[in-house]
Amino acid sequence: MTVRTVLRGARWPGDVAMQDGRIVAVGSIEPLPGDRVVDVAGDVVTAGLVNTHHHLFQWATRGRAVDSDLFGWLTTLYPLWQRLGPEDVHAAAVVGLAQLALTGCTTAADHHYLVPRGDDSVFDRIADAGREVGIRIALARGSMDLGESAGGLPPDSVVEDRDAILESTAAVADRLHDGARVQVTVAPCAPFNVTPELMRESAALARSLGLRLHTHLAETVDEERDCLARFGRRPVDLLDELGWIADDVWVAHGIHFDDAEVARLGAAGTGVAHCPSSNARLGAGLCRVTDLTAAGVPVGLGVDGAASNEVGGLFAEIRQALYVGRLRGGADALGVRDVLRLATEGGARCLGRDDIGRLEPGARADVAVWPGDDIADMPDPLAALVLGPDRLVRHLYVEGEPVVADGELVGLDLRAARERLAGRARRLWD
Repeated sequence: MTVRTVLRGARWPGDVAMQDGRIVAVGSIEPLPGDRVVDVAGDVVTAGLVNTHHHLFQWATRGRAVDSDLFGWLTTLYPLWQRLGPEDVHAAAVVGLAQLALTGCTTAADHHYLVPRGDDSVFDRIADAGREVGIRIALARGSMDLGESAGGLPPDSVVEDRDAILESTAAVADRLHDGARVQVTVAPCAPFNVTPELMRESAALARSLGLRLHTHLAETVDEERDCLARFGRRPVDLLDELGWIADDVWVAHGIHFDDAEVARLGAAGTGVAHCPSSNARLGAGLCRVTDLTAAGVPVGLGVDGAASNEVGGLFAEIRQALYVGRLRGGADALGVRDVLRLATEGGARCLGRDDIGRLEPGARADVAVWPGDDIADMPDPLAALVLGPDRLVRHLYVEGEPVVADGELVGLDLRAARERLAGRARRLWD
């Protein structure tokens, strides 16, 4: 049995004890001889945040197509992305995951759907980045098989052969999936760049391997128009026919649902990754978060790629979700505790996990400690956390092991990582 770590004196929820990778007590805890005691007096402690949708490779192409909608943004960036190799993606993933860790994230779902030249070692390099930073990865083996010549949006140079995708997906899962620190998922990109055959066969493959499914869905009106023109049905109807409206699936964005579709998602238990900042950056629309949660849909928060959310951190999405939810539904539509649940328990539900996202005994010891010095004048510590000034974590633990200590990443030179990424990104500027 390992040494017990006690976070002592937090303003909320009190003391927290961790041992053998699990939370063992929360509340008032009397330290025992041999305990490792960490003074967090006045700070706010939460479960580690769960990021349900990201594209880590996009950190290499921040600040492009800043006044474009989704389809214009994609057509600008596809030619740049096809030039990225595994080492470029690794450099972007290290910086992206570091930023997530500093903003309280202990589990990140990365949807990587570009595999130029079929080199799927890129997934190994993303997993390597997760190990270097120290946080959990839900690694989505993304894919596209519908290029421009066949009526899709991406150039033919960035799509793959369907059989090769399926073979690679099984191999990536076999190499990397452990279900705890690396959770491989099966993730064709979106209805406008994949074929129905790939969607159907990917679902069958995922279920044969016991893996979850992820894709983009109902992000823009353009996507809806494209789906109606090509298939004569709305995106949710199409995915339902292909076996994708189910409780082992979560989708990204989920903005343009009608009432019947919201009810259908809730009945099926299909999750939604809500990406408020990216949705606003691309002018995509407002997600119906309160309607979705009322219908029983698991909803988590997502940063999305740093090319459409240049901040790249997860903490800011909590407040953004609150503000966007209230813009859509009024001042009482979402509360501070509601959006904190989206960032923790809701995200865990999307990933099919009940062992993370909870600050209670028995859960994995994924814990964020937030500085409370500058919000001590605010009476409600959780409202202070959500509505107060932006902040980075003071400490972050994954499985009880420190990933951030005293505001610094443990074992990672972030300045050097940023310089390495900047050098690789500059060659894309011309």
